[in-house]
Amino acid sequence: MTADQSSKTPSISTPSISTPSIPMSPFQASHDLLFLSGQLAFDAAGKIRGDIEAQTTQCLANIEAVLKAQGRAKTDIIKTTVWLTDKGNFAAYNNAYRAFFGDGPYPARSTVVSELVLEEALIEIEVIARK
Repeated sequence: MTADQSSKTPSISTPSISTPSIPMSPFQASHDLLFLSGQLAFDAAGKIRGDIEAQTTQCLANIEAVLKAQGRAKTDIIKTTVWLTDKGNFAAYNNAYRAFFGDGPYPARSTVVSELVLEEALIEIEVIARK
């Protein structure tokens, strides 16, 4: 990366998002797309709280904050990938997801059941959005 490119590297400062102390970026832009890193349900205090609906709502709010900081909106999301820790949470997660996106159109979506790094995390969501 040249010095000129590094000055154009996107950065955000959004209080509702806890930036992990690991080597990652909240997002990267490429051509006409924004690739957002997976979001956990960190609240403004840096805590993960609540049931699957509360965590889904918080993850999506964090995603919306990253998009807003880049002048984008949830309507620019074209693909989501979702990790749930318990398939029994699918219906409640789906209700919160539907409430966030309203009447659609909905992004393309993949949902996987998997363990997550943080024990208190019930869900992680990453998105691809139009730039």
